[in-house]
Amino acid sequence: MGRAGHDPGNKNEMMPRAIFNVLDYGAVADGKTDNTGAFSSCLRAVIAAGGGQMYLPAGVYQGRIVIPPFQASSWIVVEIVGAGQPAPVFGTVGSFPFLDNGTIIRCFASSGPAVISATPDLASPYGKFSMLCVVIKNLEVRTSDNPAIDGINMEYVQQCRIENVVVNTGVYCVQASRPTHGTRGIITPACNNGALTILRNVVVTGYHTGILVNEHTDGDCLNLACNVNGLEFVFAHHASRFGRVGSQRCTHNITVTGQHAFLIEQLDIEIAGPRQTDARNEWQATVANINDPGNLGIGDINYWVVEGNVGATAKFTRTGGAFIRVRRIGANPR
Repeated sequence: MGRAGHDPGNKNEMMPRAIFNVLDYGAVADGKTDNTGAFSSCLRAVIAAGGGQMYLPAGVYQGRIVIPPFQASSWIVVEIVGAGQPAPVFGTVGSFPFLDNGTIIRCFASSGPAVISATPDLASPYGKFSMLCVVIKNLEVRTSDNPAIDGINMEYVQQCRIENVVVNTGVYCVQASRPTHGTRGIITPACNNGALTILRNVVVTGYHTGILVNEHTDGDCLNLACNVNGLEFVFAHHASRFGRVGSQRCTHNITVTGQHAFLIEQLDIEIAGPRQTDARNEWQATVANINDPGNLGIGDINYWVVEGNVGATAKFTRTGGAFIRVRRIGANPR
């Protein structure tokens, strides 16, 4: 297939990555049809071609995207791309409806894999990792309120880049029910991965853990609203780095459950203020900005806290976190 301006005789011109439209494989963006099978057919074609882009035009797609295991002498790139930047609907007050604009992939299942996941390769010589670099961008992922499944699980791919992605539970975050199933909005590639995990312009709302952070994670322009844990750091050999992280109305902005070294250049926090919670969402009142009871984190954080209905505040609380050095912007570390 040709493209405008492409000169097939110019061997120095970079060829475009092959694009596979899910509609050509039977997907229907009507918000009702289960597209899991169509998605799988499209992904098989992408992988058989040695990599490429799985493209989802604008619409609401019901079903799961399950990336099959893949082994070869080297890894390939699989892109899962929607029609454009999704609306980043999140906040700390009021009530805003969710519109069905852009590319939306949703699944309301009560069990099973994430809305987008990668199947572990049990035959892999590399710890169940598939030889894949997965790129997910320009789309929205939805589960149900109090989600029973994860949003995006990249645990078993070597590398990933997630950009311009919103993961939510289908309700404006201030109205979100307390998550009780331990689910995660995003899970990054597991320990001993391929050392390239990039998160850019990502919003996660309404989960037990917004982002489960494994080693080598590099994130910037993230907003984690109304989760029990904003970022959760698990055991890592290598360090992780974050630029700006917004964390609003989370029970714990940062939780550490395994030894992990990390840097957060700016952690911008908003805690619920007077008259900003009720019986349904009182779980969104912040208990600790850092929750590291085992003192497993080794880190540096520059932070700023705003209390709703009040303004900037010097309040900052932690449980443990003895080896995490924090500094309020403009002040000395402590």
